[in-house]
Amino acid sequence: MAVNSAQELFEHELEDIYYAEHELLDVLDELAEQTEHEEIAQAFEEHREETRGHIERVEQVFEMIGEPPEEEECEGIQGLIEEHQEMVDMDPDPDVLDVANLTAAQKTEHYEIAAYGNLALLADRLGMDEAGDLLHENLEEEEEALEKLKDLTDQYDYQPILAA
Repeated sequence: MAVNSAQELFEHELEDIYYAEHELLDVLDELAEQTEHEEIAQAFEEHREETRGHIERVEQVFEMIGEPPEEEECEGIQGLIEEHQEMVDMDPDPDVLDVANLTAAQKTEHYEIAAYGNLALLADRLGMDEAGDLLHENLEEEEEALEKLKDLTDQYDYQPILAA
C-alpha cells in the first residue's frame, strides 16, 4: 500500500502501534514472571493493565476514522522483543535479569512515546480532536510508565551484580 497523505500515514502508524501494544501485553506478562524483585514485577503487571486501556483507546480511534482495527507488523517492537529474548536465553543471574528487564521495558516505552507523540500530532493536524485526545492520554500514561521505570532503575540495589 502506498502512503501518500497524512491520513494514510496516520492509519499506517495507528496499525503499527496497535500491533505493538498487543505484542507488549504478552511481553509484560513474561517480564513480570521473570522478575525476582517484587516492586518491579508489580510495575510490569500494572503497566500490562494500562496497556489494555491503550488498546481500547486505539480501537476507539479506529472507530472514529471509520476503519476496522487492523495490525501492521511493527518491526521496531519485534526487534526490541527479540533483543531481550536473546538476553533471557543467556540464562543470566536473576539480579542481572531484573536489570535487563528494566532496560528492555524502558526501551519499549521510548518507542511507544515516540509513536504516540507522532500519532497525536498527526491527529491534531488532521483536525481529529477527539482522536488526538485519546492518543495524548496514551502518550501521558507511557511517559508516566517510563518515569516509574527510571525510578525503579535508580533505586535498584546494584551491589549484587557489581560484586560478581
